[in-house]
Amino acid sequence: MERAGGAGAAAALGQRLAEGGQGHVLRFWPELSAEACRELAAELRGMDVAEINRFFRRARGDGGGAAAAAGLDARMQPVPRDVLGSASRDRELLPRWESRGLAEIAGSRVAALLLAGGQGTRLGVPYPKGMCDVGLPSRKTLFHLQAQRLRRLQQLAEEQHGTPCNIPWYIMTSGRTMESTREFFVKHHYFGLKKENVIFFQQGMLPALGFDGKILLEEKGKIAMAPDGNGGLYRALGAHGIVEDMERRGVQSVHVYCVDNILVKVADPRFIGFCLEKGADCGAKVVEKTNPTEPVGVVCRVDGVYQVVEYSEISLATAQKRGPDGRLLFNAGNIANHYFTTAFLKDVVNTYEPQLQHHVAEKKIPHVDITTGQLIQPEKPNGIKMEKFVFDIFQFSKKFVVYEVLREDEFSPLKNADSQNGKDNPTTARHALMSLHHCWVLNAGGHFVDENGTRIPAIPRVTNGRSDATPADVNDNLKDANDLPIQCEISPLISYGGEGLEKYVKGREFCAPLIIDEDGIHELVKNGV
Repeated sequence: MERAGGAGAAAALGQRLAEGGQGHVLRFWPELSAEACRELAAELRGMDVAEINRFFRRARGDGGGAAAAAGLDARMQPVPRDVLGSASRDRELLPRWESRGLAEIAGSRVAALLLAGGQGTRLGVPYPKGMCDVGLPSRKTLFHLQAQRLRRLQQLAEEQHGTPCNIPWYIMTSGRTMESTREFFVKHHYFGLKKENVIFFQQGMLPALGFDGKILLEEKGKIAMAPDGNGGLYRALGAHGIVEDMERRGVQSVHVYCVDNILVKVADPRFIGFCLEKGADCGAKVVEKTNPTEPVGVVCRVDGVYQVVEYSEISLATAQKRGPDGRLLFNAGNIANHYFTTAFLKDVVNTYEPQLQHHVAEKKIPHVDITTGQLIQPEKPNGIKMEKFVFDIFQFSKKFVVYEVLREDEFSPLKNADSQNGKDNPTTARHALMSLHHCWVLNAGGHFVDENGTRIPAIPRVTNGRSDATPADVNDNLKDANDLPIQCEISPLISYGGEGLEKYVKGREFCAPLIIDEDGIHELVKNGV
């Protein structure tokens, strides 16, 4: 092992690996080039083998989790109404919550934290998800849309309170996405945000393990590594001094969300205001489950403690239970969209993170056979990847709240390529955004006409299979009677959530496609002429 920086250091590395039962990773050392040896040695020096073995024992031992899960249904309780805020059921409170949230933003006390570690592999692209263009008329990417929403929010807060403000944007990448994400932001001049307010940091990586706990090799001189899950956030916050940076900036509230939701309301002032009004240290934004078997985890209490229970852990009988109002009893669908106080995050980093247990995902992991040196592409799961989830810390909250929003307003994830099952793909994401913007135009008093100049009739928008519109609010909840959404896109710099559009559209008729951006109104035909 002399090629890796001295016989003594190399021997010590080999001994440490052997003592941890992982000496096999050096099996092909004599065959490697000097550069490959250096890279492998550097990777292994940064790896705490004893800790990885401990993670494996705890994760596989399960701590009684499997036995506990067997009786889970009986121990589950739905979210009580007193901790629940609802965008549809608490409409009279929304202005107050929004005002409180905007005041906090105006004081530069709010940050957004983006979980952006995911590659676009399932989308069929070789770059990070945030760089995906779903085919909007503007060709804006997810990163671009989110950056512009932050800029508009800063503008709204400044207009209302008369003081300049900043919303720091913390972006957690993985080892695979850090370099390309940084380069993308530099290339696009941070989408108009101040460079010093966009802070990149990297989540940790863990080796993939065989069912026997042995580290797997991706190549003869390369460990098979995987990100440690979005719950790796908390360890990364500590490792990179992020909480200290938040404190230095005066940040007191943090909105944490996933990159792949095209409708995400970044640093949503209503959500933040609701959490502040409730005195919460931790909050989850949810959407109502569309049906009992929808594959989404639900926020609920188990033995009185808040957590997310995965859909696969709930029996069909429990999933189908309904309350007196006809809604599913366990209907709070988790969308990885959370509020935390900076103080709570500090406690998590300093006290609770080491108590979190890894979740085990059994996977088909390509690896080098230690005996033959051949690369094996397994046909069935042959190993595990260990990860933590961002919601694992709900259990430590002293004041937990839940904020329910309408799916069609705020949630359309991008997970699959268009060629796949027709769900959660670029087409559904694009349609969701255009449908929402179309509703904004109608609610602001605009109308769409067909090629003959005839107005397209508007109908109440249907939510979860039933109309949520009542005579009192029908005008707030309109959709044109078309199966496919009308092509309509409004720049986030013009409107964050549908506000301020009357001056552009009230009393006017438009032919699609319609784009409203900083340069004005663009449509195929002006007012039917």
